[in-house]
Amino acid sequence: MTFKLPDLPYAYDALLPYMSKETLEFHHDKHHLAYVDNGNKFAGPGTKYEGKSIEDICKEAFAAKDAPVINNIGQHYNHIHFWKWMKKGGGGKKLPAKVQKLVDEIGGFDKVRADFIAAGVGQFGSGWAWLAVKNGKLEVQKTPNGENPLMHGAKPILGVDVWEHSYYIDYRNARPKYLEAWFDNLVNWEHVEEMLG
Repeated sequence: MTFKLPDLPYAYDALLPYMSKETLEFHHDKHHLAYVDNGNKFAGPGTKYEGKSIEDICKEAFAAKDAPVINNIGQHYNHIHFWKWMKKGGGGKKLPAKVQKLVDEIGGFDKVRADFIAAGVGQFGSGWAWLAVKNGKLEVQKTPNGENPLMHGAKPILGVDVWEHSYYIDYRNARPKYLEAWFDNLVNWEHVEEMLG
């Protein structure tokens, strides 16, 4: 299977004022494209990963400590969903029932929001903050670089990119401000529900 850059599910200016057109152009058209191009080199046709699902490649590469694949295919997987985890007019406290139930089991919306933002702020350097399901329970997680919860035996249902290219144009070094704006105004809870399956 050849990996391809997916189209953004909205216009480049759709997420204003919380994420700029310039950020999306650089992040999607340059950074994500580079992960796709490198991913095809390291895990595309003719490699031992050929024909496998992207989820299986993530898990296998992590088990094998295959850094180029972890970082490029991991990032491709993360970004395929990152674009869908955002929408114009997103955020808010009205969650789909299945998601709400998991959130309530670990302390409710405000606690989950605070823990998720803290995970993103506390991820040293580049990486991601996550809501993931492990053994039927919701967990807040963080991972470095291109890693994701799949590689750690969990199912990601929401992830935010805390690499500087995700926010530096709009927020400079104010990562907490970016995370708050992102969670409160951009999260597409319908895609979170879809990820639950």
